[in-house]
Amino acid sequence: MTMFRRVKYKSEAEFAKLKESAKVVAVTLAEVAKCIKPGVPLTYLDQIGEQCIRDHHAIPSFKGYEGYPAALCLSVNDVVVHGIPYPNQYLRDGDIISVDCGAVLNGYHGDFCYTFEVGEVSKEVHALCQRTKESLYKAIEVAKAGNTIGDIGYTVERYVSQFNYGVVRELCGHGIGKDMHERPDIPNYGAKGSGQRIEPGMCICIEPMINMGTHKIVMENDGWTIRTRDHKPSAHYEHQLIITEHGTEVISSYKLLGEVIGTEELY
Repeated sequence: MTMFRRVKYKSEAEFAKLKESAKVVAVTLAEVAKCIKPGVPLTYLDQIGEQCIRDHHAIPSFKGYEGYPAALCLSVNDVVVHGIPYPNQYLRDGDIISVDCGAVLNGYHGDFCYTFEVGEVSKEVHALCQRTKESLYKAIEVAKAGNTIGDIGYTVERYVSQFNYGVVRELCGHGIGKDMHERPDIPNYGAKGSGQRIEPGMCICIEPMINMGTHKIVMENDGWTIRTRDHKPSAHYEHQLIITEHGTEVISSYKLLGEVIGTEELY
């Protein structure tokens, strides 16, 4: 999706700015969460998200990025990521929708995602969502200085593979700062102990993209929408972390959206 650059290590002052950007995303996801129900058009969710970002004196990171036309990525059911909110698209009971949001404030980006259940979903789809989120939490536990990027991917893949889910391989997490996508790339698969070492000064986004069926994906003709090849559902969760001299801190938060949808979130 973009050209990645060398790792850009952050200072404490930069971490503080990244936290402010992440707060904007947290508030925005909570506002969007209030509107997620059957019958709601995706374009309305996008409008709510963009207005909230701008009301907090930030700019939508995604809108205009390499030509992307919307403020949010809204990916429904078998859409893995980068779903464009087209007119005449409405949420239906039993859908899942991943809402990926980015905001840039004072030159620094916040970026994270949550998959919401719309009305009553099947037990299988609910389990996919819960297990994908659990894989993210397990990955966060190993995302600490001294471990490696491979440890993160290994942890995600090892957890979800027991359920015969597919781990998307062509897309990954990333570093983040003044640029929305920075090094290091953070795949959701890999070998334990492999890859770049995690070090203080990094700010990274971990984002498992897990499919109920095959790991294989296809891109639509719009050049953005990524679907599962077998059209089975996909779930996507993302948290933003900083690695400091004192440990790892999750600077993104699902707490506000959890209050809206009635879930108790770990972060």
